Amino acid sequence: MRTQHHQPPVDTVVFDLGNVLIRWNPRNLYRKLFGADVRAMETFLSEVCNSAWNEEQDRGRTWQAGVAEAIARHPAQETFIRAYQERWEETLDGAIEETVEILDELHGKGVRLLALTNWSAETFPIALERFEFLQRFEGIVVSGVEGLIKPSPEIFQLLQSRYDVDSRRAVFIDDHLPNIEGARRMGFHAIQFFNAGQLREDLSKFGLIDASDVTV
Repeated sequence: MRTQHHQPPVDTVVFDLGNVLIRWNPRNLYRKLFGADVRAMETFLSEVCNSAWNEEQDRGRTWQAGVAEAIARHPAQETFIRAYQERWEETLDGAIEETVEILDELHGKGVRLLALTNWSAETFPIALERFEFLQRFEGIVVSGVEGLIKPSPEIFQLLQSRYDVDSRRAVFIDDHLPNIEGARRMGFHAIQFFNAGQLREDLSKFGLIDASDVTV
């Protein structure tokens, strides 16, 4: 008979931020700019300032360089392109309160909390100032600051070495499947985020939180 190797207990939770704790969508801004012309907005967000373009800022490219690159491709869209940076704060749509409640519960139970986010170094301070709950984290690794981006192994290794994290004792939460897969390759437990109810259920399996806890 094979002896069963017991997994070490999980004592660390690593959160992604965008669309797990903080609602982010460029449409929050561009609906105001394009109004009823949804097709024009979607064309702009798929061809001009698309997710690959935005990801370069998350990887460390300056907004000045990103904006200039997009204007060179689409000079007629200059006003809309500049708005992405100038009115960036309007792409945020508040906290996902139900997940913040889970964060607070974990914090109250003394669980170690870290964050790993793909976010521009230039815009992250806006979120830090706006969302008080980000103070709950012992540390936050921001892709744009490091010049590394999820799901690359290097950014997970940086988190592990900087905060002395044993991935076998840590669970990583993210809404984006490739990042979940990247974390698993580095030995982390990982939960793909869909909603707070499902997250609570999944965290309860690690004994980190009571599935039936209801905060009043």
